[in-house]
Amino acid sequence: MINASRTYQAKQGLIQSDWYVVDATDIVLGRLATEISTKLMGKHKPQYSPHVLTGDTIIVINAEKVAVTGNKLLDKKYYRHSGYPGGLTETTLEEQLEKKPTLVIEHAVRGMLPKNKLAKHMLARLHVYAGSEHPHSAQQPKEMKVK
Repeated sequence: MINASRTYQAKQGLIQSDWYVVDATDIVLGRLATEISTKLMGKHKPQYSPHVLTGDTIIVINAEKVAVTGNKLLDKKYYRHSGYPGGLTETTLEEQLEKKPTLVIEHAVRGMLPKNKLAKHMLARLHVYAGSEHPHSAQQPKEMKVK
């Protein structure tokens, strides 16, 4: 007898992946990161399975024009360590947006992805650009609206 209520499990070769482009101009960083991470994980699709890469590819343009609320430009800090004693360096959000604005969005999205081996593959599908141009026009990305 066949059990009709079996749970669907996605298979890697049967997943359709789309390309989306997002304009980050004047969109709040956290809201942008949640929308991007949902699309990267594939949770918006009915075929979602947590152990299979079911997400889409996201292109973010105008990363330097992302908005933040409150006093985060001065209060939010990014830390990195050189590995040597006393090698801790801290950078504010304002300084980071001037130096490498792409890292701000990548860092926010990385924190919202699952902490497993698939997260590296999901992040590989995220392409962030500081300006309004991107080299992925051949993939014909669809425009994604962020609420």
